[in-house]
Amino acid sequence: MKRIIPVLLFLFTANTMFSQVSEKELLKKTEETVAKIMEEKPNGWNKKGIATVLLNQASFNNWLAGGQSSISGNAGFKYDFNYKSDTWTWDNKLSANYGLTKINKQVLQKTDDRFEFNSLLGKKASGEWYYSGFFNFKTQFDSGFDQANSSVRISHFFSPAYIQFGPGMLWKRDDNLKINIAPATSKVIIVHKHFTDAGPSFGVLQGQSSRYEFGAAINGYYKFKLMENVTAEHILNLYTNYLEDAQNVDLDYTLNIVMKVNKYLTTNFAFQTIYDDNAFPGFQTRQVIGIGVNYGF
Repeated sequence: MKRIIPVLLFLFTANTMFSQVSEKELLKKTEETVAKIMEEKPNGWNKKGIATVLLNQASFNNWLAGGQSSISGNAGFKYDFNYKSDTWTWDNKLSANYGLTKINKQVLQKTDDRFEFNSLLGKKASGEWYYSGFFNFKTQFDSGFDQANSSVRISHFFSPAYIQFGPGMLWKRDDNLKINIAPATSKVIIVHKHFTDAGPSFGVLQGQSSRYEFGAAINGYYKFKLMENVTAEHILNLYTNYLEDAQNVDLDYTLNIVMKVNKYLTTNFAFQTIYDDNAFPGFQTRQVIGIGVNYGF
């Protein structure tokens, strides 16, 4: 009897310890499963938007090294409304930006002016591949003026306006990584006729108000976390026109880096470069950095 009691105590203790370990493992697996489910977006519509105001200011007073006082502001708006089901994916993004700067003793100048709508529809094919169709529309809000002669207006609202659409194949791992390949893309460029009275404008021939192109487009999107509270977003658009100078590839690349301070404050950096030989024989670049005040909805 005296021998049996220690054996029973040992078995009871071992069983209790084993049960506790098993419960901990089960609890850990359950928590991991719940976290994974929470990360995966459910089927149906998912909508989110954010409005941002970026501010920059520089002031000089009796500054011997030189410099000009300036103040600038940039307002941005983004709204995503995406649909997901077992066989369909439909991503829609509306974005708008407008910025002004005032340098001491100079007139107000525009620093940013964009309005863009993207829509990408996909029907499940196999694995992470989808049969797709896309639509893209880009224009601006305000007038643009010649840098050499600020009195000469070279653009305004809906001049130019760019429209692209076509069927293709979409590879989509998730909302943060996707590539769409559209080998039969139509592109339409629209400008007001008074911009082509004296010559071509944005690729539209003299005396005309629109230009049609047919070619191939590749659109890529990748968003990832650089470190805690810092995200990087890459947007790449490539296009080549089969009908004229197919070797000249139009490029539109944007990099957005957001450093989150808290719910309402961020430091934002944006860089964009465009190459379109029909509009300008070289690279166009845009860079914006500043403290952002955000409102999400």
